[in-house]
Amino acid sequence: MDKLDAEPSVVEVNGPDDIDLDWTAVSWRHAEADVQRLRQRIFTASKAGDLKKVRNLQKLMLRSRSNALVSVRRVTELNAGRKTPGVDGKVVVLPGVKADMANWVQRGCTSWRARPVKRVYIPKSNGKKRPLGIPVIADRALQAAAVNALEPEWEARFEPKSYGFRPGRGCHDAIEAVFAVARGKNAQKLWVLDADLTAAFDRINHEHLLASIGGFPARGIVAQWLRAGVMDEGRYAPTVEGSPQGGVISPLLLNVALHGMETAVGVRYHQTGRNAGAVRGPSPVLIRYADDLLVLCRSKEQVEQAKQQLAAWLEPRGLSFNEDKTRIVHLNDGCDFLGFTIRRHRGKLLTKPSKAAMRRARQRLTAEMRNLRGAQTAAVIAKLNPFIRGWAAYYRTGVSKEAFRSLDLHVWKLAYSWARHRHPKKSKGWIKQRYFGKFHPTRNDTWVFGDRDTGHYVLRFAWTKIVRHTLVRGTASPDDPTLSEYWAKRQRRRRVDTHVRLVMLQKQRGRCPICGDLLLLAANEPQHPTEWELWLRAVSHAMRKQWLGTAAPPGSPDDHAALFLVHTRCQTRWRADGTDLQQADEPLGLA
Repeated sequence: MDKLDAEPSVVEVNGPDDIDLDWTAVSWRHAEADVQRLRQRIFTASKAGDLKKVRNLQKLMLRSRSNALVSVRRVTELNAGRKTPGVDGKVVVLPGVKADMANWVQRGCTSWRARPVKRVYIPKSNGKKRPLGIPVIADRALQAAAVNALEPEWEARFEPKSYGFRPGRGCHDAIEAVFAVARGKNAQKLWVLDADLTAAFDRINHEHLLASIGGFPARGIVAQWLRAGVMDEGRYAPTVEGSPQGGVISPLLLNVALHGMETAVGVRYHQTGRNAGAVRGPSPVLIRYADDLLVLCRSKEQVEQAKQQLAAWLEPRGLSFNEDKTRIVHLNDGCDFLGFTIRRHRGKLLTKPSKAAMRRARQRLTAEMRNLRGAQTAAVIAKLNPFIRGWAAYYRTGVSKEAFRSLDLHVWKLAYSWARHRHPKKSKGWIKQRYFGKFHPTRNDTWVFGDRDTGHYVLRFAWTKIVRHTLVRGTASPDDPTLSEYWAKRQRRRRVDTHVRLVMLQKQRGRCPICGDLLLLAANEPQHPTEWELWLRAVSHAMRKQWLGTAAPPGSPDDHAALFLVHTRCQTRWRADGTDLQQADEPLGLA
């Protein structure tokens, strides 16, 4: 039996000391399944209130070989910042080094002391800069392992309308939750507290946070990460409050610190009956994504009261409202939330890309085209298409057709100006003949910008279909073993308009025929246009087309090679093994 489709042995799972780990031979599907099963056991024990069992299972998770493997893979292969070093200047690239790190995470990190984080700054939409703290790669791996132990405990506790930095939830759920409350002519909760917290990551009270996680087995190293300090341009500064934004565990710690916000503002749910899980009539509704939140109430007075209650609740946690961004509005006037403008018009609630988001998109497109003056047509297409796909994928759930058409016109003007700048002495007809035409095979549009040598072309925002997002159900979590079928169906429903052939993807049920892992769908959907752009870029590098022999008997009519989508990593291992056919661990229904 080939090593790739062999069942995982005890050696792979438990990793005895006398066996060297072969990173390239790890069955990731089985390792991730082991971690998921243990997360589900922690979730179930936490839901039942059995704290002793939770702690024992968390200790088991922290010692798990599968958890060490998955955690190291996350920070060295999957995370966007995998090639960004910390203060020690180290990154992990080679398979052997990754294997050594996994062994260290499982067995050799007991004497480790957390290192300071490296301070870097990224631009914000308002012109200011957001500080990020980049831990060293060893701390990132340990944090990823700790998240798998701590997160399922809190997934069983977190409030229903908390959507930020949680598995299976995202920005679109938060927007859809607002839509569910304020839609319809008879909607009553139309007064909104549009609130933002001041530097939430940087001001979390350490004592309050550590008290919240209680007797978590890795509490000591969590305290070290919180107090490790910051290196900013060679100068060390201690951290007496806050959790560095940029750490793997920081988003989870923020959610833990903000847990209980719904109770503090007076949100009440029906506990039994046909309306179980629904908010009680007069109760306000609080919808939170990380440190951005909306409180929807029936009157302005109720909103003002909610703001006072929240301010008092935030104070012992070291947090406060950012008064410059916090305001009380009526939805007839509208408010911006997570890049969308939410506003009622003639009794109908509309969610559109915000003016600020549109302005940023135009500025980005203009800057890219200006930088590409003198470049080849192929370079322009390669630069614009990932941004167009990513931006449209994020905003496809709203009333975005008008915004898409507006941006398409902007892109056309930029492309035409680019061509005129490149050929100032050519006529308009020559430019149209050279750079514009009916490149898309199924659309009767003769003004698509493209490359006649390769046939590649710039996509249009408006080609993305508007798809209403399905709101995640109540307190549902992927760690809940009773909801496995719910999450499987939810993943299968997700469709992203990418450049891959969706017919092939659906025919394969979304899985690689070599390893059986999912090709395209991820547990955590990207939560920002830029994240969508990066994710779609990664998809183009992660998948390849490969001719594989079918599993039909030799000489039968079905005995022939067929074209499949496979992981790039699987294709590399496939060719290295020199085999002709590798079947997945379960039937995929391939035609």
